[in-house]
Amino acid sequence: MDPSLIAVVLALASAVAYATAAVAQERLAGTGRRGGVAGLLLCGAWWGAVGLNATGALLHVAALTYGPLTLVQPLGALTLVAAVPLGARLAGRRVLRTEWRGTALALLGLGALLPVTGGAAPEDTLALSEALSVAAVVLALITVLTRPGRGPGGRGLRFAAASGIASGVASALTQTLTVALTARTGTAVLSWPVLAVAVLVAAFAVSGLLLSQTAYAGGGLGAPLATLTLANPVAAAAIGIALLGERLHGGPAGTALALAGAAAAARGVVLLSRAQQPAGPAPRPAGSAPASRQPVPAALPVPVPPAQRTSHQGTVQPVLRSGVPAPGILVPVLPALGLPASAGPEPTTPLSGEPGPEGLALSCG
Repeated sequence: MDPSLIAVVLALASAVAYATAAVAQERLAGTGRRGGVAGLLLCGAWWGAVGLNATGALLHVAALTYGPLTLVQPLGALTLVAAVPLGARLAGRRVLRTEWRGTALALLGLGALLPVTGGAAPEDTLALSEALSVAAVVLALITVLTRPGRGPGGRGLRFAAASGIASGVASALTQTLTVALTARTGTAVLSWPVLAVAVLVAAFAVSGLLLSQTAYAGGGLGAPLATLTLANPVAAAAIGIALLGERLHGGPAGTALALAGAAAAARGVVLLSRAQQPAGPAPRPAGSAPASRQPVPAALPVPVPPAQRTSHQGTVQPVLRSGVPAPGILVPVLPALGLPASAGPEPTTPLSGEPGPEGLALSCG
C-alpha cells in the first residue's frame, strides 16, 4: 500500500481520537468539579480522556513514520472539524450554518494540500546538532512570545502561538526519533543522540500542553484554538522543508495550490472557532433604560387573608368562604412594585435526569 495513503488514514484516526478527547474534557469541565489535580486523578471520565489523547498521539507518531511532516501535520486541523458535530451532539443542539461553512472550507483546503505535500516515507532525520539548534531557536521564540509585561491584549493568542510552535517542533523531533528507532539510519536505540532527541520531544510536548492551558485561561477557547491549530503545522512544515529535504510537488503551480489550500483551511478554522465562542448577553432594546442599581426596599408584612374581596373604594377586606370577615395572614409585599411576592411566576427546574439547556455533561460521580 502507498505509504502516503497509510499516513493519511493514521492521521485521520488520530484527529478523531484527539477530537473525542477534547469534547470529553470540555463536557467534564462543564460539571464544575473541584479539587484540582487531585480531583482529576480520582475521576474516571478524565482518565478516559487521557487515554483518548494517548491513542491520538500514538496514531500521530505512526502517521509520521509513513508520511512527511508537510503531509501529516496539516491533517491535525481535522481535530477541530471532527469536534464540531460531536460537540453539538453532546450539547443537544444542531450544527450551526457557520460551522458547516467552516468545515467545508477546512476540508477543501486540506484536499488542495494533499496532492502537493504527499511523498515517500521519510528517510532523513535531524542530526543531534540540528535538533539542539532547533530547540534553542524555538526556546528563544517561546520566551519572546510568553514574556511578561507586554500587556493583557493578545496574551491568549501569544501563548497559543507558542503552544502550537512547541507542539509542531515536538512532532518534527518525533519523526526523527521514530525513523531512528525503525533502524533505517542504523542508529542504536540507546545511543546518546536518540536519548537526547527523546528528552527534547518530551520537553516540547509537555511545554505545548501547559502553554495551551495558559492560552485558554487568558483568551477563551475560540481564537487560541484557531491560532494553535494553524501554528502547529506551519512550524513542523518549516522544519521539514528547511532541514529534512521535504518539498512541495508541482513546481510554481503546486506552490500556488498549496498556498490557496492553506488560506482556505485557515479561514475554515477561524469560522469554526468563532462559531464555538459563547454568545454574549442579549443587547438591550433601543431606548430602554439600564437596570437600576439601587437596592430593593425591604419587604414589609401586611395582613392578607386566604381569600379577599375588594370594596368599591379599592380597599382589601379579608373574608372566609362563607363570606364572614376573617383575621388576616402576614405575607411579604414588595412596596416598590405594589404587588405581593407570590404574584410572579414560580421558578421551574428541569426534571431529574433530563439535560438542561447546556446539554449533557460528563460526570465523575
